[in-house]
Amino acid sequence: MKYLIASDIHGSAYYAKIIIEAFYKHEADALILLGDILYHGPRNDLPKDYAPKEVIALFNPLKDKIIACRGNCDSEVDQMVLDFPLLSTSQTLFLGNSKLIMSHGHVYGPNNLPKNLNEGDIFMSGHTHIPVMKKTDGIVVINPGSISLPKESNPHTYGLLCTNSYNWYDDLHTKLASMEL
Repeated sequence: MKYLIASDIHGSAYYAKIIIEAFYKHEADALILLGDILYHGPRNDLPKDYAPKEVIALFNPLKDKIIACRGNCDSEVDQMVLDFPLLSTSQTLFLGNSKLIMSHGHVYGPNNLPKNLNEGDIFMSGHTHIPVMKKTDGIVVINPGSISLPKESNPHTYGLLCTNSYNWYDDLHTKLASMEL
C-alpha cells in the first residue's frame, strides 16, 4: 500500500495540482489529507493561486481515493462542498502490522499523542507546517510539512508512506529524505 500524504494546502490551487500530479506520479493507492484544505486561516498569508473553489473541483473527482481529517481551519461549510468525509478529527488505518493514526495536529499532535498507540505504530499530523520524521518510544511520528505555506525556511513538501518506508518530497518531486519503518 502506498499513501501520498499532504497537509495544509490552505486553498492553493497551484499546490493542489502538484499533490494530484504526485499522487499519479508515485502511483499511490490513496491520498491522505491531514486538514486545512480550503481556507487559508486568519494567521496565514494567502498562498499562491488561492482559489478554494478550484481546489474543490480538483479533489472531488478523487473522492474514492481520499482519506481526510479535519484541520483547525476546516469547517462544516467545507464539508458541504467536498465529496469526501472531512469532519473527523482523527482517522485510523493499518499499514502491514502497524496502526496508523492521523490527525491534523491541533487536537492530537506530537506532544499529545493518542493513548492507543503502541510500539511500531505510526502517528501522522500536520498543523505546524514543519516537516518531521522521527521515532519516539518506538512510535513513528510524521509530519509532511506544508505543501503551500511552509514555515521556518522549509521547502514545500509532501510525504509518501509505503509499507516499509516514509519519504519526503519537495514540490518538484525530488526526494529530500527517507526513513525505514
